[in-house]
Amino acid sequence: MSPRTSEETFRRLLELLLAKDMDAVADLWAEYGTAEFPFAEGASPRRLTGREAVRGYLAGYPDLMDVQAIPTLTVHHTDQPDTIVVEFTARGRTVATDAPYQLDYITVLTTHQGLITRYRDYWNPLAAASAAGTLPELLGSLRSQATR
Repeated sequence: MSPRTSEETFRRLLELLLAKDMDAVADLWAEYGTAEFPFAEGASPRRLTGREAVRGYLAGYPDLMDVQAIPTLTVHHTDQPDTIVVEFTARGRTVATDAPYQLDYITVLTTHQGLITRYRDYWNPLAAASAAGTLPELLGSLRSQATR
């Protein structure tokens, strides 16, 4: 059996996310694969290196966000067969407040032999903080950075 394609790996990631199996999501990473969040602000990391760093980052995610559906998903293939660009929407609820949320993402995913070697996730940090109920803290952090 040949390794999963990048698209198959990403679709599997979404299945596992919906099943709230964060350990299995982390297992999709290559041992030294990276996860990058170029728009991250506040306490959110901008880069994780290695499967175990990704595992640690994802460990408490289901306790914060209850992703219930991926209502839109568009996969764009590139000239590099192991790299895709994915546009998708996640819909669910914030666990702490039970408030509904919907976030849009653009992800650039590169795999090798079915494992993620580079995951670049572009999302709106203000929308994410609002969904998580942490917008006041993020805005306070941004204000203090601006006054330095």
